[in-house]
Amino acid sequence: MARTDSRPRLRLDPDARREAILRSAAAAFAERPYAEVTLADVAEGARASTPLVYRYFHGKEDLYAQVVRESVGALMDRQARAIDALPDGVPVRDRIRTATIVYLDHIAAHPGAWAMPLRRPGSEPAGAARVRARARSDYVERLGRLLGPGAQPRRRYALWGYLGFIDAACLHWVERGCPDEERWGLVDAALGALEGGLGDWAA
Repeated sequence: MARTDSRPRLRLDPDARREAILRSAAAAFAERPYAEVTLADVAEGARASTPLVYRYFHGKEDLYAQVVRESVGALMDRQARAIDALPDGVPVRDRIRTATIVYLDHIAAHPGAWAMPLRRPGSEPAGAARVRARARSDYVERLGRLLGPGAQPRRRYALWGYLGFIDAACLHWVERGCPDEERWGLVDAALGALEGGLGDWAA
């Protein structure tokens, strides 16, 4: 099929091309719901063709799942680096506080894209939902490692409950426009919720 636009295509090596497609997709999905984005939109943003996008991804669902996977991975890497940069002996509460601050920075950078799965449950394809579910399990495991050894049922419920609190509280923050002056109250409330669930940081 003949091209209908006159925008020049970029000649890139395969790795750079794939990265350009992912960047274009991430920008498109950050601005609009999944259902409203087409592969033609993504191709245009990457200065590629739609058939070329299919050379790298099986379709829109596969591409979206990879965008979610990379976003989640980048967030967890930033949190890990921020925690590793803290001095030795910093209490676990302050380590989780640091991770929470990084998470708020992540949300504030793309509030609409972050909030979409919570605002529209079931609007994401199954592949992306599985990525998010796996990421939540991994994050609970990371929190558990920060707390240290322990296998009490209360601790497990406290950690999963903390994720639920974070979802609800951060969604409210997003609805209010992510006001920076309310950030610290949100962080303190989240830590208080986790501490209340645990009963003791050493639990």
